[in-house]
Amino acid sequence: MNPPEEVLRRALVRARTVAVVGLSDKPERDSNEAARYLQAHGYRVVPVNPMVREVLGERSYSSLGAIPPEVTIDIVDVFRRSEEVGPIMDEAVARNVPVVWMQLGVSNAEAAKVGRTAGLTVVEDRCIMSDHRRMAIPPPGAPP
Repeated sequence: MNPPEEVLRRALVRARTVAVVGLSDKPERDSNEAARYLQAHGYRVVPVNPMVREVLGERSYSSLGAIPPEVTIDIVDVFRRSEEVGPIMDEAVARNVPVVWMQLGVSNAEAAKVGRTAGLTVVEDRCIMSDHRRMAIPPPGAPP
């Protein structure tokens, strides 16, 4: 079960940096479109994709754990198959990332339970770009 709308809104307003797991360097891919949208709306996007060195002007990392600890991640946006979410959730819990957002079509009840038990806000099967657009979230740092 996803959190209430107000929790999602608060998470998007508070966030500054979004790690996008599975971010493709191909502009036609959904992950790239969503990441470009987030960048255009003031978020720093940190790519997580071991197959590319850089995406959208940002260095790409092989995993969440490979992102330097001084980089604060506010949201992990997951563009991977549902069955691949478990290890991603484990890394998010280890980094104490407040929000894990699984994109449309991505849902993993076991991983979600791990995240929620650790106190994370877990969103399943929702598009962060669509929700952000619909909620008309101000740019990061702007007054709500």
